[in-house]
Amino acid sequence: QVQLVESGGGVVRFGGSLRLSCTATGTIFAINDMAWYRQAPGKQRELVARVTGNGDRSYADSVKGRFTISRDNARNTVTLQLNNLKREDTAVYYCYAEGGTAERPWGGMEYWGRGTLVTVSS
Repeated sequence: QVQLVESGGGVVRFGGSLRLSCTATGTIFAINDMAWYRQAPGKQRELVARVTGNGDRSYADSVKGRFTISRDNARNTVTLQLNNLKREDTAVYYCYAEGGTAERPWGGMEYWGRGTLVTVSS
């Protein structure tokens, strides 16, 4: 069983920065993609940034140039650096991971963190 634990959320002033971290724990066979999603009040959950098992990174257009996703495979950790924060970045941020198990080594298992709230103040 894999669990994702997020940390780093909080209240930040407009233009500020913070860093979110997510660590996968439990019985881990293999992790492929890792990503960060967010959901703002009244809006659907959206993909913010993704990093594949090969290290390829992609971002939503709204955060390009401001956010950076990184991963540490040795620690099973994915990090999201949020810079130049705007009011529109206020949301609950969720960690996501996809991987395989001993029974299904090719992948397909999906895991979600409980979410951490980021609030950008005026």
